[in-house]
Amino acid sequence: MRKKKISIGVWICVILLLLVGIILTNHTDGKHETIKEVMRDAVLHESGKINFFGIKEVNPAFISAVTVTVVLLIVAACIRIFVIPKFQYVPGRFQLLLEQWVGLFDNLAKSNSPHRNGFLGAYVFGAGSYIFVGTLFELFGLQGVTTEGTSIALPAPLSDINAAIAMGCLSYVIILSGGIAGNGLRGVGSTLKDFSLPISMSFRLFGALLSGLLVTELVYYYIHLSFVLPVVVGVLFTLLHALIQTYVLTMLTALFYGEVSEPHKKVKKEKIKKQALA
Repeated sequence: MRKKKISIGVWICVILLLLVGIILTNHTDGKHETIKEVMRDAVLHESGKINFFGIKEVNPAFISAVTVTVVLLIVAACIRIFVIPKFQYVPGRFQLLLEQWVGLFDNLAKSNSPHRNGFLGAYVFGAGSYIFVGTLFELFGLQGVTTEGTSIALPAPLSDINAAIAMGCLSYVIILSGGIAGNGLRGVGSTLKDFSLPISMSFRLFGALLSGLLVTELVYYYIHLSFVLPVVVGVLFTLLHALIQTYVLTMLTALFYGEVSEPHKKVKKEKIKKQALA
């Protein structure tokens, strides 16, 4: 009973401190943009651009994409050089985690494309890892300096429509290559029938990630909501989008790849006659 009373007292103190902080900081003097401008800039990136090594002014999501790509390449190189040669028959925790992560995408490729899945498994592993890590990237809150001299938190790379379109089109090209490898020109025709596929994949990815960004921006804009609630909202939305969008895009890619790469068997006339007589 005494421990329960102490824990209840601690929670009451925490809540009181949060209320005091809300009351003391509940003002809008520091706001220079309306909520409409904040939401519009999160979508269109009309302002808040970052100078990319003096070459060109780019969207913050581009800086995020370059950062995530470099980090993933460095981590992959370190794992290949220092970790994989030390793999054991009885795996440790990190080895088990790595094998489960690779096996997840490998099984996804094999189950949806039993005929051709070697390259597909490598692609969905790379795309899935990029989407997952790229979506979680915004949780770190890394800051960038805009051309106007203000600080801005770097968003998820795929919250930019350009990155989402690039990912959707790349997945469509991979599906097209599977059709060509499996069925030649017939595979090209069956792939081009679904001409709206890259559009739907791109906007599904972009819309899902952007929705989380907009909700978080909305919560942070109103400072009286910026205690505890943004952390919960940001983490939940980010984790859900990371898991769901990784699974959705890799599943769709593997599914369509297996569909167009499946070989069309030519039925001989003799077999048709035998079936007819039977």
